[in-house]
Amino acid sequence: MIEALKSDGIVNKVGGRFKLCALIQRRLGELMDGARPLVERNGRTDLEIVIEEIMSDKITLDFDNAALVETKSSSNEPSEALL
Repeated sequence: MIEALKSDGIVNKVGGRFKLCALIQRRLGELMDGARPLVERNGRTDLEIVIEEIMSDKITLDFDNAALVETKSSSNEPSEALL
């Protein structure tokens, strides 16, 4: 098992388990699509590469206001909620 995942340090660094999972998933997809690793591979798996990139502050998860979803309120007026 990857040692960094055994502690809560990486979870706290990213801001929570959900954000950590989203960041890992997104970066793994990029690596599988051919993106270059930001750290030396040295025979490590893609997951190990992603964890090393997170721990060395090479990647972060950026939530912006572009991720808005319309929801209906009780007054039938559309409102926006940030995901």
